[in-house]
Amino acid sequence: MPDERLSSVSQNLSDLPDVSTLSYEQARDELVEVVRQLEAGGTTLEESLALWERGEQLARLCQEWLDGARKRLDEVVARDDG
Repeated sequence: MPDERLSSVSQNLSDLPDVSTLSYEQARDELVEVVRQLEAGGTTLEESLALWERGEQLARLCQEWLDGARKRLDEVVARDDG
């Protein structure tokens, strides 16, 4: 399902919420939509660059969420093994 916040590439990306406030699921869903729009083409160079930059921020946040989850799991396993 396309992210309605990104339904119009001409929409100012600065109107979107700060990436740091998003949950993993929100960031992942928005990243999927950014990739879809970039792959679809039809955007200006400036719009594509803005989408790319947003996508990089979203990907970084998703990786941070996943790294944090892995760390928590490792701590639980280590505690159970100890």
